[in-house]
Amino acid sequence: MMRAPHSMAVAVRKRDGSILVRETPWEPVWAGIPAFRWPFLRGAVMLVESLWNGIQALGFSATEAELDEPADSPASGDDASGPDGAKAPDTSSGETLSKAALAATIAVSMVFAFGLFAVLPRFITWGFGHLLGNAALESGTALLFHAVNGVVKLAIFLLYLWGISKMKDIQRVFEYHGAEHKSVFAYEARAALSVPSAKSYTRFHPRCGTSFLILVLTVSIIVFSLSFPLLPRMAENTILNQLLLVLVELPLMFPIAGVAYELIKLSGKHPDHPVVRVIAAPGLWLQRITTQEPDEAQVEVALVAMLVALRREISGESVHEEQRLSIKGLCDLDLPGAFEERRSEDASLPLKVAS
Repeated sequence: MMRAPHSMAVAVRKRDGSILVRETPWEPVWAGIPAFRWPFLRGAVMLVESLWNGIQALGFSATEAELDEPADSPASGDDASGPDGAKAPDTSSGETLSKAALAATIAVSMVFAFGLFAVLPRFITWGFGHLLGNAALESGTALLFHAVNGVVKLAIFLLYLWGISKMKDIQRVFEYHGAEHKSVFAYEARAALSVPSAKSYTRFHPRCGTSFLILVLTVSIIVFSLSFPLLPRMAENTILNQLLLVLVELPLMFPIAGVAYELIKLSGKHPDHPVVRVIAAPGLWLQRITTQEPDEAQVEVALVAMLVALRREISGESVHEEQRLSIKGLCDLDLPGAFEERRSEDASLPLKVAS
């Protein structure tokens, strides 16, 4: 999945070898609320938008995979348009998730994540303190508590990523994740937008969503360690006190996400600065789990998604409604004649990778 300033493209490989692309118009949340673009606020907005885009893309991919099963009717690629990139028939694929379903999925995902990475670590840390008879670890507010709690959070996070990385379907998602990164690197380097060229680049990108998540975790440990010792006891009952303290963490996650996002932008602008390299290092290391080396076919799919998203910025045409394109491969993608000329002049066209 790739997103340009005015359009978003999701590409999937069909069983017959063709590539189906779903292109939709993109209008950011802050288009109507300028305050959402303010530094340290835009990070929380970007987090929700990324979840929205990612779940929507996975839903589309899963629907197409189900329709592509041999037992079903002919795959959409059989009835779709040819290599000229014309719009595919509406009957070529199933319905995508509704906005209500997407919102519900995101809400459930956030509740699950909060329980796994906030509530569970807090009670594990408190349990250690209770067993050891350590007042600082039992308090839920002391500096020692948040130091240990941070280690527990990190351990759970790494175990979770490692565990899902062993699932076959998730491995393919991580391979496509690596293909996205390679394609963006080729674009940013003004290299040839071909499969051999893109495949030669690294799969570790400093602006990856994985880096964002590890920064959110790191910043949260620092913020909680500095702020929670200032809080009074919130309830006499120990369990209730811990529950109330963990609820205090929830609203703090929005400014924490804002700070993490600004650090990600900084790492993208100054990747060679020594301090920035230290900040980016944990996220790049973690991408050894969340990205895998893609094959050539996967790189081609990522390049197609990128080029479809970018071609609107080059041609100046607007996307007013969803478009579905079926093409045989990268070489058959119909691009504006000025694409390479514009790209050679300005390789800074905004492009975001959904990671």
